[in-house]
Amino acid sequence: MDWKKTAKKLLFPHIAVMLLLLPVSIVFLIYSMVFIGSESVFAIVSYVLAAYTLTVWCIRMPQVIRFFVNFKNENKYVRFWLDDTHLRMKFTLYGSTLWNVVYAVFQLWLGFYHATFWFTSLALYYLSLAIMRWSLARYMSKNVPGRRMYTELKRYRTCGWIFLVMNLMLSLVIFFMVYWNRTFHHHEITTITMAAYTFTSFTFAILNVIKYRKYNSPVYSASKAVSFAAACVSMLTLASTMLTTFDDGTMSLMERRIMLGSIGGAISVFVLAMAVYMIRVSTKKLKLLKAEVKEDGKQA
Repeated sequence: MDWKKTAKKLLFPHIAVMLLLLPVSIVFLIYSMVFIGSESVFAIVSYVLAAYTLTVWCIRMPQVIRFFVNFKNENKYVRFWLDDTHLRMKFTLYGSTLWNVVYAVFQLWLGFYHATFWFTSLALYYLSLAIMRWSLARYMSKNVPGRRMYTELKRYRTCGWIFLVMNLMLSLVIFFMVYWNRTFHHHEITTITMAAYTFTSFTFAILNVIKYRKYNSPVYSASKAVSFAAACVSMLTLASTMLTTFDDGTMSLMERRIMLGSIGGAISVFVLAMAVYMIRVSTKKLKLLKAEVKEDGKQA
């Protein structure tokens, strides 16, 4: 028996085998963690299979990365998508607007069905996000960002005012969470998935706020500020869910209230500070633009 060939086949299996291993190992691992427990033979086999799948994918990861890099550079449609920032922004804004509207309507229906303002406050919050995103998407459909600075600054300032109103709804959500202990409860696997998604969204939101400043477009900056605010509130929802889902009885209700109140208060203050910053900066720049227009008129 050639041990070198066997080891090579085990560590470098065919790509079809790797693609098959990925969903199979995930399903087996989740099934053993949720329904069986960690001491059964099936659970041990699922752990070994998951570890093996992770190992072979890590070994092949440089090749996978090179494949996607080459695909990105050589495919004309991918290049067109990546090079057209304006198209990506419009697509993202319209998609986010649609999602916010659907989710707001769903929360509003829950508010009427359960006769509680808890879901209604969530609906108003997501509706505020939808209004801002729709306004920015509509502007970008008719204009090229960065050319009509005066109009963009007015949109930027309007988003700041909407943030102020939205912060009232956010304060209501935090109040319901803290005072009435209105939180979310999901399965552990669902909560872990939510955590991975939320932290990824939060990281990309921060990076995009920094990245899109180079375009010198208030509309771009406003759209990324909206995404960042949404990511912050998602962190609040995640914190509430984790405190409820992983509660083992060691944390009292008062301790949960203090923790949620601290996190929610920090997020509310941040959204408020961001709104004030957007209003102040845009108002200052609008005054400077008006002064420049008057100065040019006098010189003419």
